[in-house]
Amino acid sequence: MASAYNQSDGGRFGDTNIVGHEKCESYFLFRGETTLGEGFRTFLYFLGLAYCFIGLSAITARFFRSMENVVKQSRKVVEIDPYTNAEVIRYEKVWNYAIADISLLAFGTSFPQISLATIDAIQNIGNLYAGGMGPGTLVGSAAFDLFPIHAVCVVVPKAGELKKIADIGVWLVELFWSFWAYIWLYIILEVWTPNVITLWEALLTVLQYGLLLMHAYAQDKRWPYLSLPIPRTERPEEWVPGEVPSPTHENNVYGEENRNVVDIFSIHSNNGPVYQKVPVTDDAAESSNKHFHQEKDLHVLSLWKEQFVDALTLESLETRKLNSIHLRVARISWQLILAPWRLLFAFVPPYHFAHGWIAFIFSLLFISGIAYIVTKLTDVISCVTGINAYVIAFTALASGTSWPDLVASKIAAERQTTADSAIANITCSNSVNIYVGIGVPWLIDTAYNFFMYNEPLRIQNAAGLSFSLLVFFCTSIGCIAVLVLRRLTLKAELGGPRIWAWVTFVYFMLLWIIFVVLSSLRVSGII
Repeated sequence: MASAYNQSDGGRFGDTNIVGHEKCESYFLFRGETTLGEGFRTFLYFLGLAYCFIGLSAITARFFRSMENVVKQSRKVVEIDPYTNAEVIRYEKVWNYAIADISLLAFGTSFPQISLATIDAIQNIGNLYAGGMGPGTLVGSAAFDLFPIHAVCVVVPKAGELKKIADIGVWLVELFWSFWAYIWLYIILEVWTPNVITLWEALLTVLQYGLLLMHAYAQDKRWPYLSLPIPRTERPEEWVPGEVPSPTHENNVYGEENRNVVDIFSIHSNNGPVYQKVPVTDDAAESSNKHFHQEKDLHVLSLWKEQFVDALTLESLETRKLNSIHLRVARISWQLILAPWRLLFAFVPPYHFAHGWIAFIFSLLFISGIAYIVTKLTDVISCVTGINAYVIAFTALASGTSWPDLVASKIAAERQTTADSAIANITCSNSVNIYVGIGVPWLIDTAYNFFMYNEPLRIQNAAGLSFSLLVFFCTSIGCIAVLVLRRLTLKAELGGPRIWAWVTFVYFMLLWIIFVVLSSLRVSGII
């Protein structure tokens, strides 16, 4: 794809606006696109961007299911019964509760933004000026996570139902590192080396993600001197409690998966430690295990086949039962729109296989592919419309790529008995956005510039990005203050009386609108 703007001139991420921009000679697929009217081209590219976001929402369900199975994984520990001297097998969780939230949940749901920023950095490698799409998307995504996603999670619980954070100590640690991430970003942009990022600043940014993991683990284990002396209330053993199988499902394959997850991995679905006596003979044990694995493999292959059948099925049993022909046509039309994505994502192995790890990795690969297409479309949209790329990043890209965050937090707020994972996903995703999402791309570019040119990485619109950080910091204080107020008055962060839940919803959405408007006006040079 050719580009009409040179990044070193500031045309792509500088102070250009929609008035008086040059004719764009960039194209997405074919050079003939440049002969179309700019309005029509803009419509087509935004339509393509929206379709990519639909793809992200389609892969999110598979990604989230695979992540649940990863977290449910247990390991076998053989012990000796002190009373009978018999060998006893005990199964215990592999993943720590807090680490799973910070690493798998937060990192996985932030992967669209991380992929987009990394792809932008790789495309920009060798340029002394950093690309702005990645940082703009990640800062905008942080605002989307904190405000709209909190707003949705507050109203998701049933009327009158209260869900509070069980381990307030871990949340405070995560909140500290989330706020520090944006303070740190402001320091390296405006205080230490204004408008410049050095190799050591980028490296320190990435390393702080490891410090976050260690600090959260120390708090979860209540290590002396490294943790806050705050007791935790009861919390569920499972990261997300298992669903009660329903006799009706929208499609067969997901119904089959839900019905059989306990049968295949029943050992991982129990809340407490699971004990089982070692078989008397080794031959019996080997025969039993071999038979179990054969049945499991056949079942997984059957599910994988069903995924392709389901992807090509446009009308489900539930759709056929609808009395309204208009609703049936609407549902079939929607399934037709989703069909290409569903067929593509059917290649993701069922999440039962290898404890969900294969499906988890495949889902991330598909997300990276969609993120690559999104970066190309955004370049062309910015070129055709003349809209500053930061504005597109703050709004369309941040909202679209944060969809997995929204879905994950919403599901956790609905199904988990506490608010820990729903809110931890938000605060941890914001930390991951900076430490990994911005840190890794900047590390790639600064390392290349350091070893090839002995030069740092320059930030073209550092002032605009720093202004957005200040606005975000101020509005986020208002958001956290309301959560604390709800904790003190309603005894819970999520749910409660419907009137207060919706008042909180509106307040959080207003904070997000304030951030988007002020940030967009600043990077466009209007204020």
